[in-house]
Amino acid sequence: MPAHDLLVVIPAYNEAENVGAVVRDVLTTLPDADVLIVDDGSADATSESALAAGARVLRLPLNSGYGAALQTGYKYATRGGYTLVAQMDADGQHAAGFLPGLIEELERTGADVVIGSRFLDRDGHYTPSMARKLGMGVFGRLASMMMRQHISDPTSGYQVMRIAVARFFCSDVYPADYPDADILVLLHRSGFRLAERGVQMKMPTGKSMHSGHRSLYYVYKMSLSMFVTMLRKPVR
Repeated sequence: MPAHDLLVVIPAYNEAENVGAVVRDVLTTLPDADVLIVDDGSADATSESALAAGARVLRLPLNSGYGAALQTGYKYATRGGYTLVAQMDADGQHAAGFLPGLIEELERTGADVVIGSRFLDRDGHYTPSMARKLGMGVFGRLASMMMRQHISDPTSGYQVMRIAVARFFCSDVYPADYPDADILVLLHRSGFRLAERGVQMKMPTGKSMHSGHRSLYYVYKMSLSMFVTMLRKPVR
């Protein structure tokens, strides 16, 4: 059994400059949590920086993608006997100070997953580019329509979930590349309950899969994935 009930999973790829501060932020906010950095085949000192900051580290031999790194963390949590799993980004976009609120929302609502939303509070702190804003709006409307539940931030990677959800994600239903709004639809279709809680996030500094020519492929892929998910039988 683990020493603690909460595992914070943080996928990281070439984040040596940021990951140490992220780990320290989590451990300062929740000193009883365990932090797991899944180093997705980094070419820099990501693993060393994470270890020095107090995290546990699993290093993948090759860059396998965001989804594969997250799934590695879910498997670690399931096998380790944790009851709650949180996921954050390694670039400092997500502030650990909002983690207690997400956990509180999970307990208050009885939801299986709580999503940290940049837009729920409508405070205007997060101002994406027009292309990103359009994409988020489209997928937000699609997800809300398919789930019959308002989802304000379907692309948020800042989440807290019960271990049953992490166990569900250990199966082959979970995409290896980039889980996003399609996963929320899948969770809903599989009988899991979702809720949102307002958080604040920093704007990402690196390249995004939603920018440039990749944005067109992303829109096509995610739209197709969401509709295919609606057609398939619930897998839970």
